[in-house]
Amino acid sequence: MSNLFDPFTLRSVTFPNRIWMAPMCQYSAAPQGPEAGAPQDWHFSHYTARAAGGTGLVIVEATAVSPEGRISPYDLGIWNDTQVAAFRRITDFLKGQGTVPGIQIAHAGRKASTERPWKGGAPVGPEAHGWQPLGPSAVPFAEGHPVPTELTPNHIHQIVRQFAQAAGRALEAGFEVAEIHGAHGYLIGEFLSPHSNKRTDSYGGSFENRARFALEVVDAVRAVWPEHLPLFFRISATDWLEENGWTADDTVRLAGLLKEHGVDLLDVSTGGNAAGVRIPVSPGYQVPFAERVKREADLPVAAVGLITEPEQAEKILANEEADAVLLGRELLRDPYFARRAARELGAEVATPVQYHRS
Repeated sequence: MSNLFDPFTLRSVTFPNRIWMAPMCQYSAAPQGPEAGAPQDWHFSHYTARAAGGTGLVIVEATAVSPEGRISPYDLGIWNDTQVAAFRRITDFLKGQGTVPGIQIAHAGRKASTERPWKGGAPVGPEAHGWQPLGPSAVPFAEGHPVPTELTPNHIHQIVRQFAQAAGRALEAGFEVAEIHGAHGYLIGEFLSPHSNKRTDSYGGSFENRARFALEVVDAVRAVWPEHLPLFFRISATDWLEENGWTADDTVRLAGLLKEHGVDLLDVSTGGNAAGVRIPVSPGYQVPFAERVKREADLPVAAVGLITEPEQAEKILANEEADAVLLGRELLRDPYFARRAARELGAEVATPVQYHRS
């Protein structure tokens, strides 16, 4: 039996295999109007292709809890009923193929209001459907980026409520996994790191204070997300800074707290909060961070980052470095990766009946 195709259960949800799709923004929603933030035909085609390909869990891209929480004006959102109805079409199809539907709920913080990557990704203003970004402190992400409006305690509490409301809508939309986005320099990660959090109140300074917002969001989401469904948290395990940044030690410490607050799995990535850092990219370069959390915090983890080959993924699981692998760009290149991996590893994966004759 291949480790990669061994089912995995968290709470009441059983994932048919350990090949999971990482959330990847498509920047393809309407920027304004009644359909703003709602998934379109592109999203349906994109996500359902990976389900037909045998992927065990599909996590829908960063989906904003409010309009100003989008990374770009073209991002998905889950702040209204129109969006819920559009998502339900996707989740129904995924479940019909035996794939678990997941969603990443997010707030972009100071990295919000940017152009689509293929248009350069620079900050945009009202003339291009943009808005004023928000952050824990009045510190811009990088040169040329706007200074974010520093959040007041009341506004922080409002965003916590927005995360809870988004989780409730995600449940209504048919999702079975909710993932809170605390990585890549977006709002929760901005609060966690001393690189971006310069506050002097109860949300800044010490580790406990910088982690407060993340734990408040987890508690608010867990209060509305059913006990029988798993909750994930995505983390950047390091800022890749030599000093005054978020570290792997911090990640292990936070993982223990997240587990106590009802998080079932940590989705371990790195970087994104500091501009211009050098990241030593190589195949599986983020796996050691996931393995350390699994070992030291005793919390299930998913590994991500240049995992491109079935044998590589199988080895990560066989060595107990992670409980699942999250594929990003590889699944963009090959929606049927799970079927190819099953052939190479002598395993089986669900195939749509329409394809059985193949």
